[in-house]
Amino acid sequence: MPEVLGLRALNRATLERQLLLRRSPLTALEAVRHLYGMQAQAPDPPYVGLWSRLAGFTHEELSGLLRERRVVRLALMRSTIHLVAAEDCLVLRPLLRPVLDRVLRGPVGRRLAGVDVEAAEAAGRALVEERPLTFAELGRLLEERWPEAAAADLVHLVRARVALVQVPPRGIWGVGGKPAHTSAEAWLGRPLDGRGGPAEMVRRYLAAYGPATVMDLQQWSGLTRLGEVVEGMGLRSFVTGDGVRLVDLPEAPRPDPDVPAPVRYLAEFDNTLLSFAERTRVRMMADAYRGRVFTVNGIIRATVLVDGFVRGLWAVRSARGKAVLEVDLFEPVAAAERAALEEEGMRMLDFMAPAAAVREVRLL
Repeated sequence: MPEVLGLRALNRATLERQLLLRRSPLTALEAVRHLYGMQAQAPDPPYVGLWSRLAGFTHEELSGLLRERRVVRLALMRSTIHLVAAEDCLVLRPLLRPVLDRVLRGPVGRRLAGVDVEAAEAAGRALVEERPLTFAELGRLLEERWPEAAAADLVHLVRARVALVQVPPRGIWGVGGKPAHTSAEAWLGRPLDGRGGPAEMVRRYLAAYGPATVMDLQQWSGLTRLGEVVEGMGLRSFVTGDGVRLVDLPEAPRPDPDVPAPVRYLAEFDNTLLSFAERTRVRMMADAYRGRVFTVNGIIRATVLVDGFVRGLWAVRSARGKAVLEVDLFEPVAAAERAALEEEGMRMLDFMAPAAAVREVRLL
């Protein structure tokens, strides 16, 4: 009979693998590789995510990696923008192509029925490799050749078929502007690596998020039929308290459920909350709070962890030289936990708003 892992055991295992039980001495590049994809629709959350996990992390560490082309931002898991190491980009993008190709099997594909897909893909690739383009620029240029199609649909086609990375200054801390894209092959000077297999992807996922169900793996990646992959990998099996089967790497850390978990501030869209199938049963959040974190317009709000579980939301308000961190707690916390939230919050304000003359934490 497989060992039963209760909620706190799952919680502590995931915190350990997400580098959230203690700040890690890893470099930013090592952490990005370990985390195997940081959600990056907005530019700033990966910086906050790394700050909450690493000892001594600075903005320039990640900005430098982006400029040096050692990490990149592109559509991967679930067809959403992720920050990954360059090597992982080259392996994951071919593996996840079925996820991105789905757009061409739906309404977009039907609207493009008269367009030569291969020709549009080649034209799009040539355009972005000539110079990085925004999607608006790319759409206008493609529409000149295929006037019968909508620019947005042509862009969706190219985005599905070409690995489009967002080039700096997109993703650089403190720099705004619309994302411009080129191909991963042109940006990194190397071809995509089609040798990567799903078993290695499963191992990497479990190292960063496990233990997990097959449905968790499929929710995270967007791929299907991963049960067939899992069955041949020699993974260790567990069950949850309600009898759901979990798999894990045999050697992966699973801390004692009573190990203390420090207060942590998670960024918007943090993959710690996004990478499991049953988000209402996520090992870090009670069912009652799901609607306040996962909003109807697709925004995943920034959260605070107390004793390893989501207990509130946070946001920084800045104006006239003053930065205020507002923490909206879902329920009362102990005095020691309030003090920890204030202390960690002040450290985060030092990171997020170093130029502010006045910094303040407000627990609501």
